This record gives sequence, structure tokens and C-alpha cells, in this order.
Amino acid sequence: MEEPNKTQAATAAKALRASGTAWFLTAMLGQWLFVLYIAGFYGGAAAQGDFARWNDVLVGGYVAGGAIGNVALAAHLLLAAVITIGGPLQLLPWIRTRFLPLHRWNGRLYILTAIVISLTGIYMVWTRGTAGGAAMRVGISINGVLILIAAVSAWRLARARRIAAHRRWALRSFILVSGVWFFRVGMMCWILLNQGPVGIGGKGFDGPFVRFWAFGCYLVPLALLELYLRAQDSGSAPGRYAMATVLALLTLGTAIGIFGAAMGMWLPRLT
Repeated sequence: MEEPNKTQAATAAKALRASGTAWFLTAMLGQWLFVLYIAGFYGGAAAQGDFARWNDVLVGGYVAGGAIGNVALAAHLLLAAVITIGGPLQLLPWIRTRFLPLHRWNGRLYILTAIVISLTGIYMVWTRGTAGGAAMRVGISINGVLILIAAVSAWRLARARRIAAHRRWALRSFILVSGVWFFRVGMMCWILLNQGPVGIGGKGFDGPFVRFWAFGCYLVPLALLELYLRAQDSGSAPGRYAMATVLALLTLGTAIGIFGAAMGMWLPRLT
């Protein structure tokens, strides 16, 4: 029975790896669509000198005469585009193995950018506000603190040449940095599956789903990442198959959310 068990475990490991790859590629496409939106809408408005147009989609966005806050907001938006491009590239194995210097310098840029966007994000939500009220402020702030912890941990482990541990913290950092993206994609998936804005809260944008997802947009993906890592470490074929199934469903949900966000939020702003 030993050989069949080994074969089953190997097959389960392949299924887990394939499902993880499928989700990552789907997410990478969705994140780059998000970058297209950031560059096209925010960058386009900035190029025209029409910074007030940012307020079409932001609560507490551009404020005439508010130099410090406006610089923080502009830096946050610019670096959000940079990190959303660089994050997925940092996790591609063939770049890491064939272009190690690029991986290292992109990693340094990624960590520095993660620190800056976290600090500017926390500053903005407490000085200029955000949609969703107190829950969103607290949720974004906790997300920012966790990003700082994960980014610094990944950097310290890389310097210590503890590569296996470094990669895990890099994955955690990627998930946490993607919280803003997960919020939009998850919300649109929820709306499409419910065929309407159930629990969103109307103009106040403070319904029960929004209050939950203000924290869940990064804590739920982070918990799923930890389960994925445990399934990788485990020799249990049933556990790996179960996680592969969860990831397959998650990939479908992510694709639905990306479609909803692209068609309902991002692409219309580019026309």
C-alpha cells in the first residue's frame, strides 16, 4: 500500500499546486486591470491638471490648498500602481530563478513601497476620512499595520538568508498589500452573486457586509493562505485535495469579482 499512497500524495500535491497557480494567474490579471484603471483615471486626471476629478470616486480625496494631504494622496496612488505591478512579478518563480538581481531589486522596491503606502493610507483615512465610516477607518489602519509587519519580516528574513521563511512572509505581504483590491473584487462578487447590493448600506456605504468586509478583505485571504501553506506542508492527500477544491472555488469567485469590478467600476471610468 505504500507506493499507491505515495502516488496519491504526489497527485494531490500537483492538484494543490495547479489550483494555486490558477488563482494566482487570475488575480494577477485582475490586479493589472486595476493598475490600468489607476493609471488611466487618476493619472489621466492629473495629467490634465483636473485633480478635483479624483473626488468622483474618493471620499476625502483632493482638497484645494491641502498641500500635505494632497501630496500624500498622490504618492499613495502612484505607489499603489507601482506595487500592484511589482507584487505579482515578485512571486513568479521563473523571474526569481533566471533574473535574481531583478527579483532582489524589485523586492527592495516592493518593501519600501509597501511601507510608504501603508503610512500614507493610515494618515489619509484619519485626516480626510473614507467611505464606510469607523469600520473602514479601523479596518484600513489594521491592514496598514499588518503590511508593515509582514514587509519588514520578509526583508529581515531575506537579509538573514532564511529563504523559505522569507518566501512565506513575502506571500503574506502580497496578500495584505492586496487588501484594497480584494475589497473591490470581493464586494463586486458579493453583489453579482446576490443580484443586488445586499448589505451594502446604500449611500452611507455602512451596511453589515461592508463592515465585515472592511476587515475580511485581508483577513479572509490571509487565513486561506495559511491553510494553503499548511496543506503544502502536510503529507495528507485528502487535505491537499480539499484545499485544491477550495482554491478552485476561490478562483471562480475571484474571476466573477474581477469581471464585476472591471465592468462596473474600472473600465467605465476610462471612457
